[in-house]
Amino acid sequence: MSTDSNEASTATDADLLALHVKGDPDAFGEIVRRHRDRLWAVALRTLGDREEAADAVQDALVSAYRAAHTFRGQSAVTTWLHRITVNACLDRARKAASRRTSPVAETERLEQLLEPEESAAAPAEREDLHRELLRALRTLPEEQRAALVLVDMQGYPVAEAAAILDVPTGTVKSRCARGRARLLPLVTHLRTGDGGSKPTGGGRNRAQGTSVPPTAGPTDTGAVKGGGGRA
Repeated sequence: MSTDSNEASTATDADLLALHVKGDPDAFGEIVRRHRDRLWAVALRTLGDREEAADAVQDALVSAYRAAHTFRGQSAVTTWLHRITVNACLDRARKAASRRTSPVAETERLEQLLEPEESAAAPAEREDLHRELLRALRTLPEEQRAALVLVDMQGYPVAEAAAILDVPTGTVKSRCARGRARLLPLVTHLRTGDGGSKPTGGGRNRAQGTSVPPTAGPTDTGAVKGGGGRA
């Protein structure tokens, strides 16, 4: 039996996942509706490519759909989903590490990281700053990049980022510290003459408003590349 809209809207994520495991055809779709925007934002920031990010999110959702029966409630469902998504992103980043692109293609990918509404309306200085920061971020090792995306760009507490990455909090702190140290020489020229940074105007969790491109539903496994995430 499928859940009605009122029941779905009031059910917890854990309840919905349990209903999905029992065979409810609509429960997992509600979980996707609740969390896909944030999963997309993390994937886009981590990979820097809209197509790769969309594929990673689809991989992760298919993996979560298939592995739902393994969820034991030791973390929140959203933490579990983010962990699968980050793993899918890191898998794709590692596979792509040996492929180097032309400067033109690199610039195009950085442009795609800017939200559509911001790229059209934001002051040129802000666009340039954002682009430079993203360019520097892409030079980091995947693990450091993922930690900085979660903590500094998406605003997750260190403890929650550690749960998502499935590593100790100390590891997240050290990855962030090493990542920031590597970024510093690349972004010092962006600082203003009075010692303050140019304003980005974004704050944490800006990417929550980023629109998600249409993706195949998690049950449509034929339209999705299989299981890049690890449950």
